[in-house]
Amino acid sequence: MGYHYSCNGLLLLVSVLMVVASSAVGSFYQDFDLTWGDKRAKIFNGGQLLSLSLDRVSGSGFQSKRDYLFGRIDMQLKLVAGDSAGTVTAYYLSSQGPTHDEIDFEFLGNVSGQPYILHTNIFAQGKGNREQQFYLWFDPTRNFHTYSVIWKPQHVIFLVDNIPIRVFKNAESLGVPFPKNQPMKIYSSLWNADDWATRGGLVKTDWTKAPFTAYYRNFRAIPCNNCGSKWSSSSSVSDAQRQWQARDELDATSRRRLRWVQKYFMIYNYCTDLKRFPQGFPSECRQH
Repeated sequence: MGYHYSCNGLLLLVSVLMVVASSAVGSFYQDFDLTWGDKRAKIFNGGQLLSLSLDRVSGSGFQSKRDYLFGRIDMQLKLVAGDSAGTVTAYYLSSQGPTHDEIDFEFLGNVSGQPYILHTNIFAQGKGNREQQFYLWFDPTRNFHTYSVIWKPQHVIFLVDNIPIRVFKNAESLGVPFPKNQPMKIYSSLWNADDWATRGGLVKTDWTKAPFTAYYRNFRAIPCNNCGSKWSSSSSVSDAQRQWQARDELDATSRRRLRWVQKYFMIYNYCTDLKRFPQGFPSECRQH
């Protein structure tokens, strides 16, 4: 199913694109460390492309050199093609320790011809269990697509190709912790999870299809300078960037796009899972 959208709608998209255009794309050599998997993680094309691979022996992963606190994080991914059942490509922000914060994209592989499942979650002070899952409206293995997080003290917004798919609002007024005090690094890994990833573990990884490889490019991190961000940026902040940083809510077109995704592509929402929460949904679900 294809979907076309205009530039004047999404989350002040023109402003965001102006900000993105003014932010130089970094080098993976400069911004990330390859952390595990021996030589299964690779940086090439002069630092502009990164790949992770998984085989029967090991997966692989990387992490950012720096910590981030508030801003917009963009990464383009092209996921494992073909029969990816049993594999998980995780791309997330996280702090460390038992009371860690975390903002998750996880891509759950499937057999050839079946759609990936995009799994999202939010942890605050060590507590997660806030899952929403989606199918995508395109094949994420054929081309690169942009997966973004806008993280501000008011909310976390997940976006796919600038289309908002999920908003997690700050509900501290209801006694719900919110990730706002712990800087987080960016992580990604490609690993075998065939005990649960595909149809609850019913479909196992077909190792004859290995190695499985995912690709990354065009990483950008744009700080929110008026959000109390502790990481440095260019001393000159454009009017477009100030406008993006000052905006607390989605505009009307963005809200329509969000409803479209949640109506047609959301396949799980913890805030509607009566079996899981027979005594009542979590407090923050009142806001969503």
